[in-house]
Amino acid sequence: MTFKRSLKWIILAAVVLLIGFGVMRALSARKAQQEAVAQASAAKVQTVIELAPSDVVKAGVIEIAQGLPVSGSIRAVDSAVVKARVAGELQGLKVREGDVVKAGEVIARVDPADSLARVKQAQQQADAAKAQIDIAQRQWDNNKALVDQGFISKTALDTSLNNFNAAQANHQAALASVDMARKALDDTTLRAPISGVVAQRLAQPGERVAVEAKVVEIVDLSRLEFEATLSAADSVDVRVGQEATLNVEGSNRPIVAKVARINPSAQAGSRSVLAYLNIVDPTGLRHGLFAQGTLGTKRVSALAVPLTSVRTDKPSPYVQVVEGDKVVHKTVQMGARGESGNDTMVAVTGVAAGSVVIKGNLGPLREGTAVKFTGAGMPPPQPSPGGGGSNANTNAPSKSPSP
Repeated sequence: MTFKRSLKWIILAAVVLLIGFGVMRALSARKAQQEAVAQASAAKVQTVIELAPSDVVKAGVIEIAQGLPVSGSIRAVDSAVVKARVAGELQGLKVREGDVVKAGEVIARVDPADSLARVKQAQQQADAAKAQIDIAQRQWDNNKALVDQGFISKTALDTSLNNFNAAQANHQAALASVDMARKALDDTTLRAPISGVVAQRLAQPGERVAVEAKVVEIVDLSRLEFEATLSAADSVDVRVGQEATLNVEGSNRPIVAKVARINPSAQAGSRSVLAYLNIVDPTGLRHGLFAQGTLGTKRVSALAVPLTSVRTDKPSPYVQVVEGDKVVHKTVQMGARGESGNDTMVAVTGVAAGSVVIKGNLGPLREGTAVKFTGAGMPPPQPSPGGGGSNANTNAPSKSPSP
């Protein structure tokens, strides 16, 4: 009995030992797996990111142009709509949209048959009035001789004089009618009032047009202006001569415009104020294009970085800087924004002047990631105050991480 009891305890002890051994092996295997994962993570952290000088920018004190966001349409300073001045059938209209015309060039004609007939009628009436003058002149001369001889009274002479004066007045009125008829005949020829490009053709040859009917619209693309709509509060800071940088739909180049004049009256209803900006270089632009940009109202000097470099995927805004060949996240506070060159810059506190800031086009990088520069090495410094940008502000494609 004692032997059986001892054997039972021996078997139980062996089972306990086997279970303990299995648990120890499992714990050992898990520890080894965790160490392998940790080593792999460490190896991943040690991945070196290659940066080109164009992928970073040095934070520095620059001059920022602050201003108002503006939007509106581009319009030709000089434009004209050619209208029919007389009614009739439209003839000889050959110009179409896009055709270039010169001032005084014949664009079309209205059928002159009616006008020619009116000129002929007016001229014949003038000739008849001239004949009445001759008759009245002879009658007055005869009556004057008869008065001198005492055959008729002075009253008859006065009557003949009045008839002579009336005949002269009728002749003058008839001549004026001739001039009006000839003017109407001249108006049958439609000429370009300005040099430019045909923007719209609003009638077709053979149509019967009425007086003041629109035929073509001409715009002069050599002088364009931007019509900006400002709120009443924003218009207070706008002055003639201020400069704006615009982005025009369909164009990749920034457009520079300067305030030429400001409407002295607010628009009815919206109470907005229109400002007109002359476009410095209108090459390639078209009448009616939409544009938006920033109108500079003042300039400030501040430590700034490109706005795209400031990341907001954490509770507080931060920038990615390179310190000791590693990526470090620096929390920043943003201040004034404005334009410098072709970039939108933002004043920041929390980074030192000269810090190498990674541009936003690279995306988020893990803090502590090792980096190295390729090509020419470190980027050039930010421009000094008053400068308009540097080569470090150009957006170049980023380099892929090294294996």
